[in-house]
Amino acid sequence: MAIRAYWKGHIRLSLVSFQVRLHAAITRSEKISLHQYDKETGERIHYQKVDESGDEVVAEDIVRGYEYEKGSYVPIEDEDLEKLKLESKHTIELVQFTDIDDVDPIYFEKSYYVVPEGEIAEEAFLTVREALKSSKKAAIGQVVLNKKERIVCLRPCCNGMIMDTLRYDYEVRESERYFEDIPKKAKINKEQLELAKQLIEQKTSPFDPKAFKDNYQQGLLDIIEAKLKDKKVTTSGKKPQADNVVNIVDALKKSLEQSQKSKKTRKKSTSKSKAS
Repeated sequence: MAIRAYWKGHIRLSLVSFQVRLHAAITRSEKISLHQYDKETGERIHYQKVDESGDEVVAEDIVRGYEYEKGSYVPIEDEDLEKLKLESKHTIELVQFTDIDDVDPIYFEKSYYVVPEGEIAEEAFLTVREALKSSKKAAIGQVVLNKKERIVCLRPCCNGMIMDTLRYDYEVRESERYFEDIPKKAKINKEQLELAKQLIEQKTSPFDPKAFKDNYQQGLLDIIEAKLKDKKVTTSGKKPQADNVVNIVDALKKSLEQSQKSKKTRKKSTSKSKAS
């Protein structure tokens, strides 16, 4: 059974155009959802849309608008939005290429898997994918999703491609105002700097998201299961101990020792599993 697409349209690169489908790369279905309910009746709590006087407003009386001064609005209807001349409405228009490292992660928003729509589109799709792979570039473009024009970043992913929507420049706050009191250059003790670099080297490994566990999710599941069985609530999570760093050099040395021990332990367990 074919997976339902989130969006269908074209990718256009200069005079090359081919059909694609977008599928949401992120899922929240595995997350535990908590709901509000009346503890007396057990009925779910629902939210109503009310005006400033507290009266409920029916859906057909609710409109959107821009508040140009307090209490005064310019109404914006769906018909007005439809009049916007957006060429990228049904097309991912690729306008430039860039090194993927040049895109600051703060601009990344949502991710979508991109697949070709049918055999006719596959040849052009594979050509663009392989060209991006060999050049180690990402394509930057624009597309309309959910009635808003988005900047997007297209890059190879496994056998297909992945498209990330990007935030616009005006959506990201300037960092200078937050970092202005932090010195740009600092005189760091050579020994502690070297120890810090050694610790980084010691703990460097390829990123594997499967190695990280959602302790909050698991702890919440423990609580739910215990309550369902009418047992005492216990969780597997451990509270981290907050230690005050008295001497950073000593703390770095101890951290290196712990890292080296854990690395040796991992090597032993790996060699045992291979032998068996």
